[in-house]
Amino acid sequence: MSEENNKIEEHDFEAELDYKIENVVGTVEVEIREKIDLTQIARKYEDVEYNPERFPGLVMRIKEPRATFLIFSTGKMVVTGLRRADEAGPGVKEVVKKIKKAGIEVTNPKITIQNIVASGDLHINIDLNMAAIVMEYAMYEPEVFPGLIYRMQEPKTVFLIFSTGKIVCTGAKNKGVVREAVLKLNHEVRELGVARKSLAESEYEDISFI
Repeated sequence: MSEENNKIEEHDFEAELDYKIENVVGTVEVEIREKIDLTQIARKYEDVEYNPERFPGLVMRIKEPRATFLIFSTGKMVVTGLRRADEAGPGVKEVVKKIKKAGIEVTNPKITIQNIVASGDLHINIDLNMAAIVMEYAMYEPEVFPGLIYRMQEPKTVFLIFSTGKIVCTGAKNKGVVREAVLKLNHEVRELGVARKSLAESEYEDISFI
């Protein structure tokens, strides 16, 4: 009977999961024979940004999949703005094609997902002062920032937790880790007794993602 109850409880927690991927950040490294001439790419495409006096990389935005690439002369790139990790491959393929059309040879792109940012809602109000006391690796300084910072050790992630139950998760390298971390947090805030029945006022502010 106890085992059956545990299964029901687990199912309930799963059903309460409410989150979405907001941003996927990755790094790319391509093989090059010589340094990439970023000025040559900038001359080929009008919709790129390149101002070496301000920033050493060239900024290239693509529409499908929607993403922003920072391209450096060393053959290294940073991609941000993706909504799914599996969009990285098609995005890199598109950028490599554009670089080659500018007359620059690059080959063998290697992609590494560095960070996934997700937002979510635990659908429960949280006493952040109490949470800061009972949750290990938590920091809460309301005069500096309205959310509690919680560094989950396993899986290795960082959460911003707001009194309304809104959360932001960062540091995961794949969507499975995001799900595992959100599910674990969902358990913890309920089991540690930091739930609140109501909020006098909302401490949560919408966060914009690039």
